[in-house]
Parts: sequence; C-alpha cells; structure tokens
Amino acid sequence: MQRKGKNTWLFNAPVYVQSTGTAVGPEEGKGPIQDSFDKVYDNLYAGQDNWELAERQLMKDAVHYALKKAEKKEEDIDYFLAGDLLNQIVTSNYIARELEIPYFGLFSACATVAEAVSLGALFVDTNLADRVLIAVSSHNATAERQFRNPTEFGGQRPDTATFTVTGAGAMVIGSVKSQIRITSATVGEVVDLGMKNPYDLGSAMAPAAANTILKHFKEMKRDPSYYDVIVTGDLSRVGSGILYRLLEEANLSLNNHEDCGIMIFDQEQPVFSGGSGAACAAVVTFGHLISEMKRGAIRKMLVVATGALLSPLMMQQSESIPCIAHAVSFEWED
Repeated sequence: MQRKGKNTWLFNAPVYVQSTGTAVGPEEGKGPIQDSFDKVYDNLYAGQDNWELAERQLMKDAVHYALKKAEKKEEDIDYFLAGDLLNQIVTSNYIARELEIPYFGLFSACATVAEAVSLGALFVDTNLADRVLIAVSSHNATAERQFRNPTEFGGQRPDTATFTVTGAGAMVIGSVKSQIRITSATVGEVVDLGMKNPYDLGSAMAPAAANTILKHFKEMKRDPSYYDVIVTGDLSRVGSGILYRLLEEANLSLNNHEDCGIMIFDQEQPVFSGGSGAACAAVVTFGHLISEMKRGAIRKMLVVATGALLSPLMMQQSESIPCIAHAVSFEWED
C-alpha cells in the first residue's frame, strides 16, 4: 500500500472483488434496478417475527449469496467486517456470532460500506488476509423507530426527508484476479456545519462528500474525467444539488455524478427526496453498479459513501449532526 497525501491509500498489490450478494425489501424491489438484486422480499418482515430479526435475515441472505458465488465457505474467510445502523451494531454482531469468523464491527452510519471495503482491501493488500467478507445492512422500520418516529406514529415528513433503504449487501474481497479491481480508497474526515434537522440529512452530508471528493482528486492528481461515473451514497436530490454548488465553488465540476439514493427508487414511489441508509450505497453498488462493470458498461468508478453520524440522544440535547464520507475506486480489467 502506498499513501498518497494524508487521506488516500493506493493499493499496489492485486485486490479484487471476488463476489457480491444483495437482499432487499419490497419498495426496493419495485424500483428501476430491481433486477440487479439477488433476493427481494415482498414485505418488511422477511419471514421473521419482528423488524430487527428481518434486518438480520437480510444480512444473512446477502452473506449467503456472496459466499455461494465465490464458491467459498465460512472457514475460507480470514476476517468479517460488518456494520449497520442499530445501537451497538446488533445486526452485524449476531451475524458474526453465527459465522464464527474473526470479526471487526464497524460504524460510519451510511458510509459504513466504503469504510468496510477500504479496510478489507487494506487487509488483502498488506497480506494480512487472503479473503475478507464485508456486509452492511439497514431496514426502514428499524431505522425509523430508532432515529425518528416509528412508522405507526404516522407523522408528516417534509420533502427534504429521505427514505431508509431496506436491504443488505455483502462482498468477498481477495487477491485472486477478477474483472473488478479495488485500486484506491480515500478516508474521510468528520465535517459538521451545524445542521440539526434529521429530516434533511442530504444537506448535512453534502459538505463531507465535497471534502472527500476534493481530497481524492488532489491527492491522486486526477480530475473527474478519469472516472466513468462518480457515485455518492445517499445525498438524495436535495444533497446532490448542494454538492454541485460546493464543488463548483472549489472549481471542480461533476458531469458524471450519480447518487445511489436517487438511482434505487422511481420518483413516483413514496420516498420523498430519495433513498438513504447504510444499505443504500451497498445494494446499489454491489448489485447494479458491479453488474454494469462486469459487462463493461463502466470501466472506472468512484463510490463516495456518505454518512450522517446521527445520535438520537445528542439530538435531544440540541447537538448538531457530524457527517463523514469515504471513497473507494473500482476499475474494470480485461
């Protein structure tokens, strides 16, 4: 591994995507990229007795598909890196209990997927591991209950609100050559401009996304045209517009930007300004975008997962919302 500047890691050793797995809920299964998911449930319970168990089932499914497609078993994996949005990342902890793989529990809110991929790639690049399994999940009902109001409350939401994605994504990372190589990662810094509205997380996260994107291009000595697509995690329609303005002020234009929170749902679906949640960037990247890379439609991609490090307790004490964004670059190889 070579360090570029303060924030960016360049992976010199071969680090490849070995396989991915995804599972999603009913709204996600109605969206424009529905065919890219491995499993779609027709209700939020996913065959379980409560929503928390449903989220656990989603991560279990995603892990199952990733291992199956890699033709590996649990004992073939050196480390398991996982995270979710629930207190004490309980979904990940209980899945780790079942897998019995050396485990790191991670939390960067909705940016957790890029944190996990970055660390997994680092393990492989530095020969600490031959294969690493990562997994990330979120669930609309569990997240709403924890961070805002339970769905049964029926409270009105503003147009700036986002809709937590119900789903889970998993990936096996290793040194065996495949079509998709993980080439670099830019580690984000916490950015907090004083936003306090949990119903406008896109505005809160946009400055963190801009900060990481600017760091990446400065330290890698690249411009946005190097990538076919630059994808943010869940800025939504509100946050994406703010991101453009912030980058234009820094003399950087994004003409090849997409946002996972916009891509996963149709505008006609009841999702307000778009999708969010830890699973948002995970299922869109591991499902749709990786599939596009495999067929050669995307050759170089920068995924900038965005996260609002939101604490209900701190919100009750009138604290603002710290935010972070981590970036990972993927490149297609013949």
